[in-house]
Amino acid sequence: MKTLPAKTNAGQKMKKSANKSLKPSLLQDIKRNPWLYLLCLPAILFFVLFSYIPMAGLYIAFVDYRPLKGIWGSSFVGFENFKAFFATKNWITVTTNTLFLNILFIAATTITSVAIAIMLAEISNKWVKKITQSIVILPHFMSWTIVSMLSVALLSANGITNQLITMAGGKAIEFYNTASVWPTILVLLKVWQGAGFGSIVYLATITGIDSSIYEAAAVDGASKTQCIFKITLPMLKNTIIMLTIMSVGKIFNGDFGMIYAMVGSNSILYPTTDVIDTYLFRQLLENPSMGQTAAVGLIQSILGFAFVVLCNKVANKWSPESALF
Repeated sequence: MKTLPAKTNAGQKMKKSANKSLKPSLLQDIKRNPWLYLLCLPAILFFVLFSYIPMAGLYIAFVDYRPLKGIWGSSFVGFENFKAFFATKNWITVTTNTLFLNILFIAATTITSVAIAIMLAEISNKWVKKITQSIVILPHFMSWTIVSMLSVALLSANGITNQLITMAGGKAIEFYNTASVWPTILVLLKVWQGAGFGSIVYLATITGIDSSIYEAAAVDGASKTQCIFKITLPMLKNTIIMLTIMSVGKIFNGDFGMIYAMVGSNSILYPTTDVIDTYLFRQLLENPSMGQTAAVGLIQSILGFAFVVLCNKVANKWSPESALF
């Protein structure tokens, strides 16, 4: 009886070695599938040229960069560029705002995108579905500069929104002088701009669900609401988790295009709208330092990567099939 475990272990080792010998090496696999690797070559070159080679420029974060001397000729200053960002009290405010707004953006956009996808999937008329989908996707292609001009017409002291509030017997709100209302405004704008476009992936997932599952549920007497909560949403779980993990990678990057277009240099709104990117932009205008900008960008990237790894670990424990790696 004592020799059985040894035999079992020996058998497992033999199986593993046999499996390893059956697996072709990379060169052998390239020889077997040359056209598939050739198809991947443009994407590989793209990421190598525009994502990996530029990483050498991260050295700017550790030098007192001078354009005339170049990256490698500039004097090495160590972590001085990093200290410059943390030396001011503003870094706490902008970091908090960046995290808070991005969490709101991710949560609100994901929930709305899933809701839009489910509603589009329930539309039976082909043409109505296409027209509705085109309408909800259209805001994604609008410039934030145009949106900011429209927001002035809507949110100014004599704008449409205040006129409606006054007509209803309420008191007009000075939106551009009230910082507390802007997180809500920015979230609504982000959802309006990105939820429709984000629903495409979820709609594709819903379309791929076997229709026989819904038919069986209908035979058992399940309502539309029950089908959504018992079939559609569980089927969307993996997609939702995977896209959320990918979104978390940019949680320390503020949407500069949107926030700067909407807020600009209005310092009254900075307490709730100033994010890392807009703060760095103003600092760069006042004190042009490529080293400090690169240092903060490196911090954002490292923290974003750490958050992705952390969220992926949580996903691995909760739902292994939806994790990225």
